[in-house]
Amino acid sequence: MSNGSIEAASADEIAKEFKEHSVAEFFKKNMQMLGLTGKIKALTTIVHEYVTNSLDACEEAKILPDIEVQIKELGSEYYEVTVKDNGPGLTKETVGKALGQLLAGTKFHRMMQMRGQQGIGAAGCTMLSQITTGKASQVITGTGKGNPISLEITIDPKKNQPKIANLAEIKKNFKGTMIKAKFKGMKYVNSEQAPLEYLRRTAIANPHAQITLIEPNKKKIVFKRTLKDIPKQPLEIKPHPKGINVDELNTLAKYTTGRQVSSFLKSEFDRMGDKAISEIQKNVSFDLKKDPRQLTWEECEEIVKQFKKINFIAPRTDGLRPIGEERIRKSLNSIVQPEFLSVVTRRASVYSGGFPFQVEVGIAYGGNAGKGNNVVNDDGLVERKMEIMRFANRAPLLFDTGGCAITKAVQSIDWKRYGVRDFENAPITIFANLISVHIPYTSAGKQAISDEIEIMEELRLALMDSGRRAAQYIAGKKREQDKKMKKELFFKFIPEIAKALEEITKKGKGKIEKNLEHLVLEKLKLEEDEEEAQKISDEIKETSKDTGKKTKENSPNEDEGLMEEVVEEGEE
Repeated sequence: MSNGSIEAASADEIAKEFKEHSVAEFFKKNMQMLGLTGKIKALTTIVHEYVTNSLDACEEAKILPDIEVQIKELGSEYYEVTVKDNGPGLTKETVGKALGQLLAGTKFHRMMQMRGQQGIGAAGCTMLSQITTGKASQVITGTGKGNPISLEITIDPKKNQPKIANLAEIKKNFKGTMIKAKFKGMKYVNSEQAPLEYLRRTAIANPHAQITLIEPNKKKIVFKRTLKDIPKQPLEIKPHPKGINVDELNTLAKYTTGRQVSSFLKSEFDRMGDKAISEIQKNVSFDLKKDPRQLTWEECEEIVKQFKKINFIAPRTDGLRPIGEERIRKSLNSIVQPEFLSVVTRRASVYSGGFPFQVEVGIAYGGNAGKGNNVVNDDGLVERKMEIMRFANRAPLLFDTGGCAITKAVQSIDWKRYGVRDFENAPITIFANLISVHIPYTSAGKQAISDEIEIMEELRLALMDSGRRAAQYIAGKKREQDKKMKKELFFKFIPEIAKALEEITKKGKGKIEKNLEHLVLEKLKLEEDEEEAQKISDEIKETSKDTGKKTKENSPNEDEGLMEEVVEEGEE
């Protein structure tokens, strides 16, 4: 059949156009999915991928991380990035897969809290260097056993396989990994989304790491470690029955070493005991002594249906390792240097039925908290604006801010209730870290967290708890400011009042001034005592079970009372 001058293609002709593509080819055409797009964002993402790999490797090997990042400007929008660590290094067998094969790594298949998950990042950087400069990435790595090796690595996108060249041993004492790669179409700037800010936040969330940045202008910035103890490694955990679907169960059954469905379920799933097995057996149409590799789709559906009905114990949380309130407090005090700091760690919870997670939140107020906006106020100080620091498994999230659960949770809070009238322009830093064996990122770029109901609720509760503590400090600071203003106001008029009272009482002006100053200070102290008493009273009322009606007390005009006392003192 024809349509005008265009003839319809036959099925055979269409079939000739079918081609199989590797994952490397796919991401080569969709680098934006890895966050490797945009001149500023891409450069920061490159640093992020290399640094997170270094941190994970050091921690797994129980080594205090010492990481150096150097960015050299080679030309217009042309940079060389070098990242060196003191980690365990890579072997000849693993270096190619780690840096030259997408979706290859030690993380994706493990139910364990780690910064990276997919095994894409570092290999994605190798490919970006290759497609923007045509050059290979240079690697030096040493494991401490034998001589270190040097090599050049590229990726064959058709096969998603590493291509290694110039592999050689070098006679040099070196343990760790150093990667040097060149990139075009990049731009280095000092902004909220630049490498410097990324490393600053990384240092806050990882106080045990020492991180050095050498900028293109050769300026050296060192974020020193504030703690010398290495965080305990999280344990790998098994999937929870509440978080499994039919396809996942069917796939696991095909590759299990268990000989019976009952032993397969007990060995492959968390919180699966004899009582649960007995309950499942009563409500399925087949014998659980059956070979799990022979399970049909319908039988898997029956099992999952029973999973949903059984009240399992919540998932294990020993696969989670929070930063810890004390560690967060030390790093924020060292780097942000606030006037006040409140840190809250929530108890572990579960989202999507089976993934354990935990939330850590800190609110820093005053000092260097917030971000400077280059505006100087009347006191000669730089005005500061609110700042949200987002983290997932201790890795900073700098992009896709608006679509992130952390941002949405912060925006959902009525900050006026916590003494912050203009939240956007307040000197506040909000620190929020989500940890989980599986972070629900919104994309492969891993820069925003999905707003799962359970995660949003935990974030809100942590923010409100921390906010209440900050509110007490903010209210106290406001009272001090009000008292200072009152004191300055009264002291301003004391000379004039003393002069008038001198004419009336015929007493020395100096003595009258001293009496007036004493009265002002006594009155302000009295107000402070009354406020403290009122605060205690309010706390008692708030915690009391009997919430009867609160009566509003009318207080006399304070200024009038003060002036009456002054006149009486003067007349004496």
